[in-house]
Amino acid sequence: MISIKRTVNRSIDLFHKLASVGVFVAVSFFSASIFAATESAIVWQGSWQQGGLLLGQIKPDYHISVAGEPIKTTADGRFLFGLGRNAQGSSTFLVSGPNGTVVEEHYPVVTRDFKIQRIEGVPQSTVTPPAEQLQRIKSDSALVREARREVTDKTDFIEGFVKPLQGPKTGVYGSQRFYNGVPKSPHYGVDYAAPTGTEVKAPAAGIVRLAHRDLFYSGGTLIIDHGHGLSSSFLHLSDILVTEGSRVERGDAIAKVGATGRATGPHLDWRMNWRNVRVDPELVLQAFPAQ
Repeated sequence: MISIKRTVNRSIDLFHKLASVGVFVAVSFFSASIFAATESAIVWQGSWQQGGLLLGQIKPDYHISVAGEPIKTTADGRFLFGLGRNAQGSSTFLVSGPNGTVVEEHYPVVTRDFKIQRIEGVPQSTVTPPAEQLQRIKSDSALVREARREVTDKTDFIEGFVKPLQGPKTGVYGSQRFYNGVPKSPHYGVDYAAPTGTEVKAPAAGIVRLAHRDLFYSGGTLIIDHGHGLSSSFLHLSDILVTEGSRVERGDAIAKVGATGRATGPHLDWRMNWRNVRVDPELVLQAFPAQ
């Protein structure tokens, strides 16, 4: 077995410069000549910063892993990789070829400055839940984990994403949240204010994995699977228009805005996960515009 180790400094310097000014790297997918030109075993689309979602490609007869875990690829070698809010340092990938060659590549992660958001007037029972609600909260979390558990071969994410509704943005990914003065976990979605009953559209095609009308924190909650472990969650809904197991297409009406769960007024909280990694929907919109 031949092993090659390298840090892809040239391309990463470009990623850093572009990410620092809010520009997202996107390359046309893909040809053997691109691999040769980049001197890399992987070609990327997306932004190497905290909360980013990237679409990579290796040669079709190659395999890729990170932290000892294999990553699912499409027939033509495409795959997803997500960076969490607190991702630090660099990500290391092993790309193995059919001739026994193993290439190790390192990609530094750009850090971000996250906002602090103070929210008053939410129901105090959702800030400091009473003991009798703890089992319900635990059960809710298990439902959500199960909805995101399966990593399918579906590739709906390749067609890109659109906003699920048009409205003023009132919350952003990564912000440290204080509810009624109490520090809580960071916010992992983007919030859009809209009147109760406003239709929410599917940002991309996928399969409905969860359609629950009353989770403790998120109220009416919908989760759609876009394939390869990538999912969208829609929170605080007043109504859900689709059923678990059904398929939706991009632009389909899937739910209605509400103020259920821990909320002070009607809005949509849209979140995205790649496997267990919470990524920023706004970065996804910029890196993967609808085709």
